[in-house]
Amino acid sequence: MTLSPEPRADLQQQSSTTAGPAPGPSGAERPRSAGRLPRPRFRLPRLQSRRHPHSPSHPQPRPRRRRGAERRPRFAIAVTAVFFALLYLPVGVVVLFSFNAQKSLTVFEGVSLRWYQAFLRDDVLIDSLGMSLQVSLVAMAGSLVLGVALALGLVRNRGRLGSFAGLVMLVPLITPEIVTGVAAMLLFKGLGITLSTTTVMLAEITFSISYVTVILRSRIAALNPEVEEAAMDLGATRRQALRLVTLPALLPSILAAGVLIFALVFDDFVLAYFTTGVDPQPLSVRIYSAIRFGVQPTINAVGTLMLAGSIGLIVLALAIPRLFGRRGGLDLLSGK
Repeated sequence: MTLSPEPRADLQQQSSTTAGPAPGPSGAERPRSAGRLPRPRFRLPRLQSRRHPHSPSHPQPRPRRRRGAERRPRFAIAVTAVFFALLYLPVGVVVLFSFNAQKSLTVFEGVSLRWYQAFLRDDVLIDSLGMSLQVSLVAMAGSLVLGVALALGLVRNRGRLGSFAGLVMLVPLITPEIVTGVAAMLLFKGLGITLSTTTVMLAEITFSISYVTVILRSRIAALNPEVEEAAMDLGATRRQALRLVTLPALLPSILAAGVLIFALVFDDFVLAYFTTGVDPQPLSVRIYSAIRFGVQPTINAVGTLMLAGSIGLIVLALAIPRLFGRRGGLDLLSGK
């Protein structure tokens, strides 16, 4: 019986699993993974996705701030400080020396209400104060009535006539007040009207109409006309719709405009100076007449009271829209 020189494949596989790897020619053992393909020792580089520089996920470099942009505008701040100092420092001096215990206008020697008591005992100044209040109230009422009517007419009439009337209405606002005062004086003298309290009232009403119209015009334009039309569809006449719908909606702006006009007329000097008579005179004109003969400490007390009253009225005018649940503050002049 002859044996084949090569062993069978199954026997060779069994012997390799039981006895281990066969020794090589040099006597070293073969590795177990000799029958497998060797793994590559290098790795393929990963492809990194390049982001577009303008893509939202790409981090944008922060812009470099210039050194000049970080600095505060010192020159502008200095100019503003000087402006407010020149504007309010004289007013502060008047308020301070109104409480001076002595008659001196240069040396403050103590706090006292002496000059306020002297003002209350001065019959001439009290009469002038009463006239100023009377003129202010009449001018406020007259300018409100005419200003509301003019504002309604300008908003409802969108033709050429309305545009022309709107331009004419703005003329008193841009005209120097001294020109308006001289023109009013010449008009009254040309008509043979004696200068008195009545002429001051007429001049102040004419001058204040434009302010009321500007304040109310934008507010009327912002109203929804369908509300008034709905009231007329329910049986109301045009006058009833105006009285029951439009005017109540305009009430905050009307009150604010009235308070503002009162403050402007009470402090007005130029127009009152050219249209007033001899006696009684408005308080502003009386103060000017008294200063020509020398400044008295009583004038400081009167000026302080006028300043406090004007500030209070302006604050009230700006706060009235907020009391009615509307926007207030500086939006008053824009009619919002």
